[in-house]
Amino acid sequence: MSTEKRLEDGNGSVDTREAVQLADEQLLAQLGYKQEFQRAFSPLECFGIAFSIIGLLPSIASVMFNSIPNGGPAAMVWGWAVASVFILFVGMAMAELGSAAPTSGGLYFWTYSLSSPRWRNLLCWIVGYANTIGSIAALASIDWGCAVQILAAASIGTHESYSPTDAQTLGVYAAVVLSHAVLCGLATPVLARLQTVYVVLNVILCFAIIIALPIATPSEFKNTASYALGDFTNMNGWPNGYAFILSFLAPLWTIGSFDSAVHISEEASNAATAVPWAIINAVGIAGVLGTAINISLAFCMGTDLDAIVNSPIGQPMATIFFNSFGEKATLGVWSVVVLVQYMMGSSMLLAASRQTFAFARDGALPFSSWLYRMNSYTKTPVNTVWFVAGCSILLGLLALAGATAISAVFSISITASYIAYAIPIAARFLGDNDFKPGPFSLGVFSLPVGIVAVLFMFFMVIVFLFPTTPQTDAPDMNYTVVVMGGVLFLSIVWYYLPVYGGVHWFTGPISNIGDGVGENKLERISGDSSSGLGSGPTAEKDVVKADKLAADVESYS
Repeated sequence: MSTEKRLEDGNGSVDTREAVQLADEQLLAQLGYKQEFQRAFSPLECFGIAFSIIGLLPSIASVMFNSIPNGGPAAMVWGWAVASVFILFVGMAMAELGSAAPTSGGLYFWTYSLSSPRWRNLLCWIVGYANTIGSIAALASIDWGCAVQILAAASIGTHESYSPTDAQTLGVYAAVVLSHAVLCGLATPVLARLQTVYVVLNVILCFAIIIALPIATPSEFKNTASYALGDFTNMNGWPNGYAFILSFLAPLWTIGSFDSAVHISEEASNAATAVPWAIINAVGIAGVLGTAINISLAFCMGTDLDAIVNSPIGQPMATIFFNSFGEKATLGVWSVVVLVQYMMGSSMLLAASRQTFAFARDGALPFSSWLYRMNSYTKTPVNTVWFVAGCSILLGLLALAGATAISAVFSISITASYIAYAIPIAARFLGDNDFKPGPFSLGVFSLPVGIVAVLFMFFMVIVFLFPTTPQTDAPDMNYTVVVMGGVLFLSIVWYYLPVYGGVHWFTGPISNIGDGVGENKLERISGDSSSGLGSGPTAEKDVVKADKLAADVESYS
């Protein structure tokens, strides 16, 4: 039937947009939740938040400290190309789950729905905390990169006479995070419209550098194809093969946090379709454009890699631009890079606050009753926005332990997120469930894609727990295992704490559709649920409401 058909209700007609919203509310009700957010994100804007968080050019700039020492230009190009393929496998596996159950809780909700009864509560708890710390670390790493880029502009503007201290960088970082907290407290429609602006600026900046950098670079900084694509420079001391794998940090951190599309799914229109395609398109486009950007940089960065990494400017990509464009042009281009990086941070805080809100909605976080509050004016979870921002500032204090310590924040955002990604994907195939895919499905390729995705993430989590160099000491150790391991350890201790621990009261997702918020515990229902997960949780009242909504949109759907 044509989507232009208008639906009749008791009071008149309902247009197709309202029909889509009713269908979204129906699916959310079947998952056990009432509609609390405004569904203001169009499919393009849903893609926009995932793509803007990826923020290709400024993200590549933020992690060149890792890619250049671990293989130089060859690792930048080929490491990116290889890792992008594996990341796409992860994105496809997650897209299937997002299509089946598009809810802000996303990863931990899927884990509960798909895991066997004996393990579902504990795994749901672990995934929720891993996803929370991963989101907070992602915000911290993005905004730290923004602070470094702002101060790099100051260094360029002072003819490289200014070199910021760690304390100064920390101060700028805190200011950036706080400004993002103010921005993300705005109403959903405002935040949704900003995503289109972010996408346009991202794409323009990428193509500008891909085209302009080779044209502007003086001959003394242009590299031959054999050097740009074949020279492997190992500056950190690990064996070359392992160093090449360590260069994956750049693409893994850049093409990351695409679960953001899942976390805003309760604000997205036609979420069951929009969310998976937002993930696939964001990851795929980032892989292709990122490879092109790295090729352009590899051909235009010169051969003195040590000078690039240790430049007084304090930012490798800014140094490359300075050598190619000169001072004034670099300041102009760099201001756009900083702006796009700033936009990345606001989108990341938006997604992280929604994930935290969902976890608090199910009572799993400390101060959940305070965190699970919708601001009456903006209709957004302002409390969780400020909670995530505050935690990110605390995580930024690692900078006081030295440059190596703050680099662990970038690793934490990957390792914690990959733990949260891998468990529900594995549970789909290993758990006791009757998974039913949504509109997006890989069909017979689901299992092989899931296997590749989980094995790759498991391997990379282990890799990123190792230090930057083989010979290390306390200041130069990898703090990823300390921070991430500490948080996960404390969360498990709290879960098993006598009397007060989560094992005594946490039962996974809680329905909020009943007479009072959280009073209906979710129960498993039979495999004929249209929620997509098949054995996903809901409550009897939720099913009644879902059936009523289904009747309202029957002729549309």
